[in-house]
Amino acid sequence: MTAFLDNILGGLALGAVYALVALGFVVIFKASGVLNFAHGSLLLLGGYLTAVLHDDLGFAGALALAVLTTAALAGALDRFLLQRGGQDAHSAHVQTIVTIGIDIVLLTDLSRRIGGDLLSLGDPWGDAVTELGPVTVADSRLAAIVVSAVVIGAVFALFRFTSWGLSLRAAAEDLEAAALMGVRLGRVRAGAWCLAGALAALAAVFLAAFPAPGLERTTGQIALNAFPAAILGGLASPAGALAGSLIIGLTEALAVGYQSELHVLGEGFGDVAPYAVMLLVLLVRPTGLFGAKGAARV
Repeated sequence: MTAFLDNILGGLALGAVYALVALGFVVIFKASGVLNFAHGSLLLLGGYLTAVLHDDLGFAGALALAVLTTAALAGALDRFLLQRGGQDAHSAHVQTIVTIGIDIVLLTDLSRRIGGDLLSLGDPWGDAVTELGPVTVADSRLAAIVVSAVVIGAVFALFRFTSWGLSLRAAAEDLEAAALMGVRLGRVRAGAWCLAGALAALAAVFLAAFPAPGLERTTGQIALNAFPAAILGGLASPAGALAGSLIIGLTEALAVGYQSELHVLGEGFGDVAPYAVMLLVLLVRPTGLFGAKGAARV
């Protein structure tokens, strides 16, 4: 029972971090129809900046600068590179392919800088643990749940109560109609990319924190486990991204925790479990758990 509770808490913490990353996928897709495959390298960039700056600026200062820098770079990539391709559906497909090239460039440079090192981000939790009844949980996991809940709540408030959030929802419904109503699609897109970059940089802290050994060049690939979460919930649904992330986090934690009982499925099944769950759900609901079927007039 103790092991089960430990796996549940670990899964919730992992799901909370995945939710930060999955929201980035969703908000960019809602604003532009683009699937950002460079999201993992943006996350790695945010973590790398925090790691190299925390000795001089302290953890809070380094994280703040990393979040701002990653957000600014993400917005600049969209504004000066992707938006030049246009705003229609065909352009969105081309821009999705362009993000693969951006990911290769960023990941190559960051991998060269990191090399085989394990970088500490200087987070204040370290390897401290807290006992919750029979369960011992790392403070970093508790922090991940609390911080992610606060940030996700703020993002949902941004969607609901600000003019930018209203513009984003209008653009997601119909780009042409939103443009005719005066919505500045370029600014909405750039804001979405900046927000996604900031969320990715924040998520890097918890993906590299204890019990993980630190930031390494493959950390960005771990973040791509949030991609099935976004697909699972429905790419146009922020609420679906949250639900899908919790499902994926719990699935991955339980699959790893009970790997010995699941040996018949092969060693390392926990690594592919998120994608297996995604495929099973899509067989039943091709639009995702919270996705809506579109109506087409013939």
